[in-house]
Amino acid sequence: MKKPVVDYQTFRLRKINEPQFAHLKLLLGWVGYFILYFLTENLIPAENCTPVHMWLDDLIPFCEWFLIPYVFWYALIVFSLGYFLLYNVDSFKRLQTYIIITQILAMICYIAYPTRQDLRPAEFVNDNFLTHCVSFLYTFDTNTGVCPSLHVAYSLGIASVWTKEKTAHRAWRAFVVFAVVMICLSTMFIKQHSAVDFFAAIPVCLIAEGFVYRDRYFRKKK
Repeated sequence: MKKPVVDYQTFRLRKINEPQFAHLKLLLGWVGYFILYFLTENLIPAENCTPVHMWLDDLIPFCEWFLIPYVFWYALIVFSLGYFLLYNVDSFKRLQTYIIITQILAMICYIAYPTRQDLRPAEFVNDNFLTHCVSFLYTFDTNTGVCPSLHVAYSLGIASVWTKEKTAHRAWRAFVVFAVVMICLSTMFIKQHSAVDFFAAIPVCLIAEGFVYRDRYFRKKK
């Protein structure tokens, strides 16, 4: 079994500014995000949000099976951050910074130009466990604050960091890419997002990518 690069058993809150633990402060980005998420979800009414839609949305059918990769997204975030926290602090810092940047940019969009999607089916054709779960998901994951899609943005960030992780097995990296593709598709197939939200997430990711990996992309030639 691989040995963690940092001994977190010795961590105490008073040590948070010490070099071996300072990267943990990046996790505070989640606190800021959840505060802003709560405020935007509760203070911006749906009637003040602009509906997003494009022709591609009409070609994509609802499919409850895509709930599986949609929900797997949560596990992938936790596993990726946890793995890098233990075994590659540099990759942890890059991924968490990537997430924070996409969070900030998305929240600016949600506040400056509130959006919603009206694509959810009025009723489900199939009556099964997955449609029941999708119905439950709709109750707390609202159809507002959708453009750009953070589901897509985080996923592309995770794929970016993992594909650069040379110590990871090639099969695992391939699986992550496959999972990310399925997650991105799932946002549209379970009607949580418009295709507009997917495309809007791409420039957000490019900004984050350029910032996080500027040392690689803009390395000066000697």
